[in-house]
Amino acid sequence: MKIVFMGTPDFSVPCLKALINDGNEIAGVFTQTDKPRGRRGNQLVPSPVKVCALENDIDVYQPKTLKDGEAFEIIQRLAPEMIVVVAYGKILPKEILDYPKYGCVNIHASLLPEYRGAAPIQQVILDGRTKTGVTAMLMDVGLDTGDMLMKCETDIGENETIDELHDKLSEMGAEMIVKVVHDAEKGLLKPEKQDDSKSSYVGMLTKDMMKIDFTKSAREVHNLVRALTGTAFLGEKRVKIYKTLVRDDRGEPGKILSLSPFVAACGEGAVEIVEIQPEGKKRMSAKDFANGLKNTDSELKFS
Repeated sequence: MKIVFMGTPDFSVPCLKALINDGNEIAGVFTQTDKPRGRRGNQLVPSPVKVCALENDIDVYQPKTLKDGEAFEIIQRLAPEMIVVVAYGKILPKEILDYPKYGCVNIHASLLPEYRGAAPIQQVILDGRTKTGVTAMLMDVGLDTGDMLMKCETDIGENETIDELHDKLSEMGAEMIVKVVHDAEKGLLKPEKQDDSKSSYVGMLTKDMMKIDFTKSAREVHNLVRALTGTAFLGEKRVKIYKTLVRDDRGEPGKILSLSPFVAACGEGAVEIVEIQPEGKKRMSAKDFANGLKNTDSELKFS
């Protein structure tokens, strides 16, 4: 099938690779503009999707907007039978949505109609859910409101992190988009309306959401760390917490109950900290971090 692919981050890359390996003709790739990086912001870094496209000799387009008609002219010139969109980060105007023979198909990292919006993978972990999945849908002018074409469900492990779930769902999406393309060509797709009464939306994430509130339950703290990486102050020093385990210990919220293992009390229960990064240092095991503390440091509290 002749396809235009639209995507930007790492999550999108397995889908693009799967479509290429399946023998489809990728007429062009749309991705967001290169972003400045580095302390001075003077180095422009291409998106992972752009890197993948160029490695496969596919033309790349990076319009700042899709609304001025120029992008639609490109689409008309490329004449795709289907447009596949995976975490592109831009809203498609109706003229583009209506153009391809088989429509614009989006791979979304949730079991729609739940968790529509920008950060479904993080939010499902924050909410402590035990199942999620991937949905392929026909795009319309709404935000993740189009008819569903296919779903695939997976369990979320008790200690599964955002990185682990992200990679698992991206591979599931890659398998799914290939099936969608094959079924479209065979006329086997059966679009299903979403039940809007069961819908939920996820907004953009902010750095403020990473701050750990140790007065919350150990399970809530653990879920935040799994989803976002948690931040806190230990004494006057800021730390990032990357991995935790839930424990039944009790104590004053934030108080360090043990250095080996490194355990901090929560409002209900406690968390064992497994991986941590002190400010200005590299990520390390909590065991190594605790070894650098003095016994008197056990009187410190997280805040």
